[in-house]
Amino acid sequence: MESNLSSFNKIEQKIAGSRKISNYIIGGMLTIGGIGFLLASISSYTGKDFLPLGNPSTLLFVPQGIIMGAYGVLANLLNLYLWYLVYINFGSGSNSFDKDSKSVEIRRKGLFKDIEVKISFDEIKSVKLDISEGFNPRRRIALVLKGRKKVLPLSGAGELKPLLQVEEEGARLAKFLNVNLEGLK
Repeated sequence: MESNLSSFNKIEQKIAGSRKISNYIIGGMLTIGGIGFLLASISSYTGKDFLPLGNPSTLLFVPQGIIMGAYGVLANLLNLYLWYLVYINFGSGSNSFDKDSKSVEIRRKGLFKDIEVKISFDEIKSVKLDISEGFNPRRRIALVLKGRKKVLPLSGAGELKPLLQVEEEGARLAKFLNVNLEGLK
């Protein structure tokens, strides 16, 4: 989440989406694995080796070839889904805080349509730092809205910033919105 404090009346934050190096690596591995399983299945059916490694033509088509074909189909379906998410840059967007209009605009790229949320400064109760460490750590900034139990996350999914940076961004945002900062113990 990059902040631009070009003026004192507006904050713009860009949120990164699913175009991460890890998704490219996983997508590449799924592509190679899925095609490899399909080629091994076809090799066991036809009796000809379509893979340069091993001898998949010596496998029995029933049950090994069928199972490898099923693995290949499933891997390629998952592969198509992952590459689609990378292509549309799922989860990317921006947060815009404007003191002049006293409004917050949160925009994200959804699966089939874009998501846009507009709220007034009057609806914001506080800025919350949602921090949990351990096996699945999470460090995100969220808005707590008046009259609602749920929070509105502002950070991108899978973003793990240093704790000090998250605290500074949360404090800066709470000061800008003139609300309390929650979550510090």
